[in-house]
Amino acid sequence: MKLKKVSADALPLAGRAAIGAAVLWLAGCASSGHRVASDPLEPMNRGIYKFNDALDRAVLKPTAKAYVKVTPDWFRTGVGNFFTNLAYPATAVNQLLQGKFVAAGQDTARLVINTTLGWGGIFDVASGANLPKHEEDSGQTLGWWGVPPGPYLVIPFVGPASVRDAPARVVDELLRPLHWWSTTNVRWGSLALSYVDNRARLLSLDKTLSETYDPYAFIRESYLQHRRYLVYDGNPPEEPISEDPGEDAPSPPR
Repeated sequence: MKLKKVSADALPLAGRAAIGAAVLWLAGCASSGHRVASDPLEPMNRGIYKFNDALDRAVLKPTAKAYVKVTPDWFRTGVGNFFTNLAYPATAVNQLLQGKFVAAGQDTARLVINTTLGWGGIFDVASGANLPKHEEDSGQTLGWWGVPPGPYLVIPFVGPASVRDAPARVVDELLRPLHWWSTTNVRWGSLALSYVDNRARLLSLDKTLSETYDPYAFIRESYLQHRRYLVYDGNPPEEPISEDPGEDAPSPPR
């Protein structure tokens, strides 16, 4: 049985935002000299960003590098598949809340097949059955129902979010089976492994981020655009152009 690698867009939480930053290339030369309507809390957010970045450089990034160095590729692939499989309950629930019943059935089938035939999700058997992967979360569901993103936020220890996505992210985390099945150190060890594995998959993006003029603005703009793309299922409407070149136009409802 062949291990199949986890796609970057299937990664949870802050990983999704970082992948969006790498893919979109929206703000490689952005600067903080202009007012940004979506980021009224920029001074506070930049302070938290500096804290998160220092913590990443001191702890998480070195740990991720060591993890890659001492573990073979097949092991990391299996770990990634396992944690991706655990995200399907939240995905299926949010698909139902958005009326996407076919996609909910497909991802429920992925969960059942990979859990039973794939040794708890270590093997991605469902892809061999041509079942497509989807990505849905509670923030997307709120956006689908018309809740605006609100101001951009940077959360300590987590990373980019918005007023809409931050509490929704907590809901999605609680839907992960890791929060149900055990209250022992096994659960906390599993959660730690998931974050280290997530960070290891993003190591290749570090060079791109370091070459941007303003990494904070790069992540912010890429995150907001990526989330908008997801809420509209890859087909967002055109945004209005602001008449004032020094100020971004307010975001539409979603």
